[in-house]
Amino acid sequence: MELENKKVLVFGTGKSGIAAAQLLLDHKAQVVVYDGNKELDPEKIKEKILEGKSYDQTLAIVLGEVSSALLEEIQLMVISPGVPTDLPLVEQFREKNIPIWGEIELAYCIGKGDVLAITGTNGKTTTTALLGEIMKNYNEETYVVGNIGNPYTSIAGQTSEHSVIVAEMSSFQLETVHMFHPKVSAILNLSPDHLNRHHTMEAYIAAKEKIAMNQTKEDTCVLNYEDVVTREFGKTQKANVLYFSSQRVLETGVYLDENQILYNDGTEQITICQVEELKLLGTHNYENVMAAVAMAISYGVPLEIIRSSVIEFQGVAHRIEFVTEKNGVAYYNDSKGTNPDAAIKGIQAMNRPTLLIGGGYDKDSSYEEWISAFDGKVKKLVLIGATKEKIAQTAARLGFTESVFADTFEEAVEYCIKNAVPGDAVLLSPACASWGMFKNYEERGDKFKELVKQI
Repeated sequence: MELENKKVLVFGTGKSGIAAAQLLLDHKAQVVVYDGNKELDPEKIKEKILEGKSYDQTLAIVLGEVSSALLEEIQLMVISPGVPTDLPLVEQFREKNIPIWGEIELAYCIGKGDVLAITGTNGKTTTTALLGEIMKNYNEETYVVGNIGNPYTSIAGQTSEHSVIVAEMSSFQLETVHMFHPKVSAILNLSPDHLNRHHTMEAYIAAKEKIAMNQTKEDTCVLNYEDVVTREFGKTQKANVLYFSSQRVLETGVYLDENQILYNDGTEQITICQVEELKLLGTHNYENVMAAVAMAISYGVPLEIIRSSVIEFQGVAHRIEFVTEKNGVAYYNDSKGTNPDAAIKGIQAMNRPTLLIGGGYDKDSSYEEWISAFDGKVKKLVLIGATKEKIAQTAARLGFTESVFADTFEEAVEYCIKNAVPGDAVLLSPACASWGMFKNYEERGDKFKELVKQI
C-alpha cells in the first residue's frame, strides 16, 4: 500500500503506537493517533512522537471517541498489540472494509531484509535473544525486535536488503498480519494463555499459526516435535519443516540425546554442544537452544558460529535468573513466568527446598498442573494479587496447604526473607501477569532484585 498522503489512524499511545506513528510520518502519511483514555495529555503524546522534528503533513491526537466524520476519512488503521481486535471501534473499521494492520504488518511492508520470526507460549524471549546473538555474529546488520521490547516499526526505516530481522511475535501481534512473510519461522510450543483476550484455545492457536501462513517451499518452519499441536501443524505446511525434540532421536532435525544437542541433516549426525557447556539450565532451555540452532542452520549460518554463540550466551533477565545468595539462601527471579506452564519450568529448575512467590493478574488460567509440579520442593507458597484466593483454593484441593497471603509484593518478599533458612531457595515465579501491581514483568522482577539486594 502506498502510504504517502493516506490518512492513517494509529490506535494506541504506548511504545508500539509511538513508533508506528513516527514511521508513518517518515513515509508522508497523514497520521491520527487515537487513545480511548481521554485523561491523557495530547501535547505530551505529540512531543513523544515528533521528538523535535517537523513534517509537512498533519499529525492529530484524538482521545476518548472517534467522530463519525473522522471515521469516514480514515483509509488505514494500525493497532498496537495491546488493543483487542474485537473492540467496537475496530469492528466499525472492519465493517467499512478499512484495512486493519498491526504494527508488525506496517513494519514488514516498509522494511527490507530477511525476517526470522519466533512465537510460542513459552521460551520466545530466550530463543529470540539467543538467535539474535547467533545472527549478529554472522551478519552485523542484524536487528532484534518485536515482543522482546524493541518495536519492529522503530527500526524498519533503517533496514536494507542485507538486513536480518530476528522478531519475537506474540499472538496479539500475529492476529493482524496479512502479508508478513518470514524466511524462517518457529513455533516453540502451545499451551493455554491469554484466553481472556482470545476466548478459546482454538483462536489462540490460530493466531500463533499465522506466523507461517505466507511461507512457501523456499522457506523453513521450525517446530517442536514433542508438542502435539505443532507436530500436526507441520504436516500441512507449504514451507520446509525442521523439527526439534528433547525426547527422541530424529532422523532429520535438532535433538537432545543424553547430554548432547545434535543435528542430523538426514545423512550425518553433527554435535552442536554438550549441555554442560551451556550457561542455561533445564530441559525447557535446551529446547530453546535447539529451536535457535535449527533456525540458524535453516538460514545457512556456519556451524562453528552457531556453536560458539550458543556456548557464550548468558541467558536473559527475569527468566530463572540467579540474583544472589544471602545467608545461605539462593534467590531466583523468574518474573517472566507469567503463566502456569512457564512457571512450571521455574519450579523444575530448583534443586533446593523453595519458598515460592506466586499470583497476580487473572488471565483465566488454570493452576492445577503448576501446583502438581511442586513435587515436594515448595515449602511455602506466598500469594499476592487478584488470583491469590483462587490459587490457594486450587492448592488446598490438591493437598497443598502451605499457602500464605501477602497484601503487597514487598510483604511477600519480606516473608520469604524472614522464613527461609540456609539451604533454601526463594523463587519469584508468579504464574500470572504483573498488571495491576506493576507495568510489566520486568518492573516486577527489578523490584524483586532490588529488595533482595537490600538484605
